[in-house]
Amino acid sequence: MTSTPGKKPSAKAAMASLFFGGLLPVIAFTLIEDKYGPLWGTVAGMAFGLGEITYEKIRFKSVAKMTWVGNLMILLLGILSIASQDGIWFKLQPAIFEAFFAIFLWGSLLMKKSFLIMMAEKQGNQIPDSAKPFFNGITFRVGLFFAIQAALATWAAISWSTAAWAMLKGVGVTVSFLVYMALEILWLRARMLRLQASQKKGGEGSPPCSF
Repeated sequence: MTSTPGKKPSAKAAMASLFFGGLLPVIAFTLIEDKYGPLWGTVAGMAFGLGEITYEKIRFKSVAKMTWVGNLMILLLGILSIASQDGIWFKLQPAIFEAFFAIFLWGSLLMKKSFLIMMAEKQGNQIPDSAKPFFNGITFRVGLFFAIQAALATWAAISWSTAAWAMLKGVGVTVSFLVYMALEILWLRARMLRLQASQKKGGEGSPPCSF
C-alpha cells in the first residue's frame, strides 16, 4: 500500500507562518498567565508551539523553516523562563524573531540574492535585471520595518502589560505591515506616473527611473 506524499507548504503559506506562526502560543501564554501565573503560561505556550510543529508535519509531511525557527525559539526561551521563574524570556521571542528576520533580509542583499527575488523565482517567476534594484530596495525597507518592530516588541515585552504585548504580536505587526505595503504600492504608482510623464516630455532621451 503506497502512501500519498503530503503537499509542501507554498510560499504563501511560508509568509503566513511568518506573521501568524507562534500566534497560538502567544494566546495560550496570555490566557493561562493571567489566571495561573507566568510559569504555567510559559508551559502552555511551549505546548502550543509543539502543537504547531506537529500540525504542519502531519498536514504537509514537512515543517516550514519559519515555523521551525519561531517555535524552537519559543521552546528555548520557554525553558529559560521556567528556569529563571520569569516570563520575560518567553515574551522576548517575537522581538528576537523579528530582529533575526531583519538581519536575514539584509544578509540576503549582501549575498547578492535578495529574499524577495528568491521567493519570486521559487514560484517560477523570472525577474528581469532591470527590476532587480526595485526588489532589492523593497527587501531593504522590509528589513528596516522588522528591525523597528523588533525594537517595539522588546519595549512591549519589558514594559507593557501581557495583554498589550499579545495584541502587538497578534494584530499590531500584521496591521502595520499591511499599512506599510499600501504605502509602498502608492509610492510605486507615483514613481511610475512620474516616469511616464518624464518620458512624454523628454522622449527616449530621458534617464531611466531609479527605485
